[in-house]
Amino acid sequence: MFDHSIITLNEESVKNNIKFLRKKLGNTIKISAVVKANAYGHGIEQIIPIFEKNGIDHYAVFYYSEAIRVYNCITKPSTIMVMGYLCDESIRDAILKEIEFFVFNIERLNLAIKYAKELNLKAKIHLEAETGMNRSGLNIEELNMAINIIKENKAFIEISGFCTHLAGAESVSNHLRIQNQLKKYKKMLTILEVNNLNPTYKHVANSAAAIVYPKTKMDLVRVGIMLYGFWSSSEVFIHYLNAHQDKLDPLKRVLRWNSQIMAIKEVKSGEFVGYGISYQAQKNITTALVPIGYSLGYNRSLSNKGYVLIQGCRCSVIGVVNMNMIIIDVSNVNDPKVGDEVVLIGKQADLEIKVSAFSELSDELNYEILAHLPESIIRTVKNQ
Repeated sequence: MFDHSIITLNEESVKNNIKFLRKKLGNTIKISAVVKANAYGHGIEQIIPIFEKNGIDHYAVFYYSEAIRVYNCITKPSTIMVMGYLCDESIRDAILKEIEFFVFNIERLNLAIKYAKELNLKAKIHLEAETGMNRSGLNIEELNMAINIIKENKAFIEISGFCTHLAGAESVSNHLRIQNQLKKYKKMLTILEVNNLNPTYKHVANSAAAIVYPKTKMDLVRVGIMLYGFWSSSEVFIHYLNAHQDKLDPLKRVLRWNSQIMAIKEVKSGEFVGYGISYQAQKNITTALVPIGYSLGYNRSLSNKGYVLIQGCRCSVIGVVNMNMIIIDVSNVNDPKVGDEVVLIGKQADLEIKVSAFSELSDELNYEILAHLPESIIRTVKNQ
């Protein structure tokens, strides 16, 4: 049975990307696979087994609900790290399950100690430093407070990491700001070490920082978008290419998204198509209805702009993208039929629709487009 659409993950592409990252980062640096936002739209439950096969044993999420999904997926000893939201009870459960979490304020530290004492266990925490992102993290005064609290409760706290988040390593415009952040991070790390508190991992780098600022790699890199075959920005990709003689993209896209034609219609010249009057046929055309719309991540801003692949032909989206449907001009397709495959992202014959094509047309980032792919879409894994 074919549902309205299917997302297919290419296992060989994941293997390729991990191999490239290991070579680029070095064997001594831990890769923390970022699987927040449903593994960037790829599906936590589908991607974790592939990551495990390829030696990944450290995962980063934002929500505790994501951590539990990872926890229920893993079959090998692995570390799960929550970078963002946990409610009070989740902190208790995280300690019980040995799930690590960021501590970015004194309140969370006190709660971690409270529940650790109740359970007579150690809370595994990553102290997050505020270095200039001005989002979340401990400033120097709060770090000193945290140090005193941890020293008084050493039996109940394990410092698994000392980290910060860089403010846009994917753009050269942030270069000075990032240099200042790194100086501040090192200053705060010195304060920790002077107090004989040595984190297991020192980590500041995401995918972009690891490529553009090699010194940020430290002990662990939080790799997200690159695992899935995408560059953080064109600037990062160009930075990589400039340092290499072969100008080939070493990353391979993991995700392919396809649907199928649900109906065919003939439209006469002069007729309007879909809602409103945004598209008028300039000649007799053949249209195909595809059961994908903005409720399934196909952005409304792609109205009269997007395109798909059918029978190896590039076909335009015409009219307004509906909640559950798009209309395609298939006049250039030879004998289109109900059930014909429609590729929204990925390759068909010699052509390819990249996620970047969406972002160029809709002003969305790669990240947004992937994260907006609903969990209700069936995800399958292809071995080659």
